[in-house]
Formats: sequence, C-alpha cells, structure tokens
Amino acid sequence: MLLESMMWRYKELRNFDFDMQIDAVITWVDSSDEVWRNKINQYLDKKIDWSNKKESTRYNSINEIEISILSILKFAVFIKNIYVVTDNQQPHNFLKLKQKAKDQGVNLELVDHTVIFKGYEEYLPTFNSQTIETMLYRIPKLSEHFVYFNDDMFLINETKPSDFFIDGFPVLRGGWIKFNENIFYKRIFTTKEKANRVTHKKAKEKGAKLAGFNKNYNFHHTPYPLRKSTFEKIFSENKDILLLNIKHKFRHIDQYVPQGFINHIEIKNNTSFLKKDLALIYIQSYRWFKVKKKLWSAKRNKKKLFMCLQSLETAPKSMFDLIINWLNQKFNSSFSEY
Repeated sequence: MLLESMMWRYKELRNFDFDMQIDAVITWVDSSDEVWRNKINQYLDKKIDWSNKKESTRYNSINEIEISILSILKFAVFIKNIYVVTDNQQPHNFLKLKQKAKDQGVNLELVDHTVIFKGYEEYLPTFNSQTIETMLYRIPKLSEHFVYFNDDMFLINETKPSDFFIDGFPVLRGGWIKFNENIFYKRIFTTKEKANRVTHKKAKEKGAKLAGFNKNYNFHHTPYPLRKSTFEKIFSENKDILLLNIKHKFRHIDQYVPQGFINHIEIKNNTSFLKKDLALIYIQSYRWFKVKKKLWSAKRNKKKLFMCLQSLETAPKSMFDLIINWLNQKFNSSFSEY
C-alpha cells in the first residue's frame, strides 16, 4: 500500500512537471548604443567614460544575450516563452534568433521598460538592475513559474523543470550566512565610509531583513526560479516596499535585491526547496590556469548546469577567444559578431 502511494505521488509530481509552464526572462542593455549612452549620462553628475572598461563594466555588453538565449533553446526545451527586457533596444541578430526560436516552437519576445512600468512611468528611465528586477513580474502573459537570467548567465547542460521547481515550488540554490553586522571582526573593522558604500551584498541582506530574517540565505550567480503570484501578493499588500525599490534610477543603499527578498518570502512560507549544490561554473578571474581548469570541469561534469561569465569584456584577448571558442563548440554556433 505504501509503495502504491509512493508510486502515485511520483507520477503526480512527474505529471505536474510535465504540465507546468515555465517561462524565461532575461534583462539586457546594449551599452554600445549612443542614444542610451547619452541618456544615462544626462542623469549622472560624474559622466561615464565609455573608453574606460573598469568604469563602464557594470553596463557593458558584448552581446552575451545571444549566448544566453541559445543556451535556453538548447538546454531547456520545456521553456516555450523567452522574454528579453530592454530599454527601447534590440539585440544584434535578434530577428534570426527569433526565427530560430520559432522553429523550435518557442516564442522569443522583447519587452520594453515602459510595459512593465505601466502606471509607474514617473520612475523611468531607470538604469538600475534592482529597480528593473522588481517589476519583471508585470510582464504581460508571464507564466506563474518563470526563471530569471542575467544576460551573463547561461545553461551549459541539459536541464529539466525539477532543476528549477519541485511540486510547483522554487528550488533555491545557496546557503545561510550571517549578516556582516553580526560578524564580530567585520563589525569592528568596518569604517563609516565602508558602511555607507552601496554593495550587492548589503542589498541581499536588506531583502532578508525585510522578510523578517536575522540571517541571509545567500544566493549565487545561477538563474533564479520565481513565482509571479509571490510578487503580486507581497507588493499588493506592501506597496511601500515596491516603491522603496523602484524610485532609484541608480543603485542606492536603501534598496534590496528583489529576487533575494522573494526567496526569503518563499522560505518563510515553506514554499521552496533549498539546495546547497549550485551546479555552477563561475568565472570572474580571467587568469589562464583558472579559466582552463573551469572549462575542463564544465566539459567533463554533466551535473554542472549553469555558467556565469562576469565582465567577460575585461578578459585578455587570448582568454576571451578561448572562452568564445568553447561556447561555439558547446552550442554548435558561431558568434562571429564578437
């Protein structure tokens, strides 16, 4: 009787995974666009020097969006809608990508900031990823279950729905860490200047605090499985928390990382599955030995599902070419426009 019950539950979950629609959402900006460059500099006291890679790296794009889209088409065949959120821009080769997606039964669609900020147009334009991420749930026709990708995140092996959602609940990859303020040596040696510095880590901690936690479930650079209804419920009941995040055109110390905040809401409601295995190849340093070692690991280990290439445009040419060639082989493509 127990075995029959277990088998029925297994079939139920398998059917749920099969029937569950999951969309992909990617945020992207083309910083080579002169119109966009002029726009952002209108709102900055200190203008961005676009010839300085270090200064402009947060906004730089070398068309990684194409790699991200191709990786979803190849390694997440259950995804039937891919939404690319932009500021009145279109990726290079987009029409070819759209046709390739259509040939595979996938809808690839551009979504402008004006669409997701409808009713909140006063906060546009915005150049703040945390502001934009807060509003992704407002994409028209977005499925209840969606996976959010930064444009430097890719899939590198075959994935299945249960890598992102189990029984309809998001799979959150990461681990618990203390807030910096609760770590003795960091509290002692943090200067006032450092305490007031805007950082991604502080924004993640802020999200955990808003959800009522005294520690942070620290997520990493892997795609984020999210539920639209969780955003809708928390923001309909707490509009002040929504406005807190979307009113800043640039990152601000008062902001939180929205996907981190939502993760903690899911944890609080017991509507998530926590997983320590990141299944991630993360490349941030472009030293020859480190890159070769990580690419070798990515090639051999099929359990590595995700790759993140931070600031690839800063890589030395030899490393850049090595990575692009590896990606070309992985996706059977040719990124000739690089």
